[in-house]
Amino acid sequence: MSSKYRLTSLDALGQAAECLRVLAHPHRLRMIQMLFQGDHTVSALAEACELPTAMASEHLRLMQRCGFLSSEKDGRKVFYRVVEPHLKHILQCIEDRFDSANGK
Repeated sequence: MSSKYRLTSLDALGQAAECLRVLAHPHRLRMIQMLFQGDHTVSALAEACELPTAMASEHLRLMQRCGFLSSEKDGRKVFYRVVEPHLKHILQCIEDRFDSANGK
């Protein structure tokens, strides 16, 4: 292949594709939106997504495994937060394109 192209390795693109597959779910995107506005418990995220807590926990676990989120225990509650700053750009693109509430 010609070296005139600046290309990311296929291994890195494979990792990116896997993480995008994890992100490509409406409930997970909603959770990411909420978590960019502050730390939340699984029960708050489940309620906002109209999901059972166990299902919300599974979504959070998948996003944590991809390195998008971290969690911190405070007493009996576990709070989640976004630790992957690049998600902000991805979410902004999605909101700019699809959020009709923003008048677009």
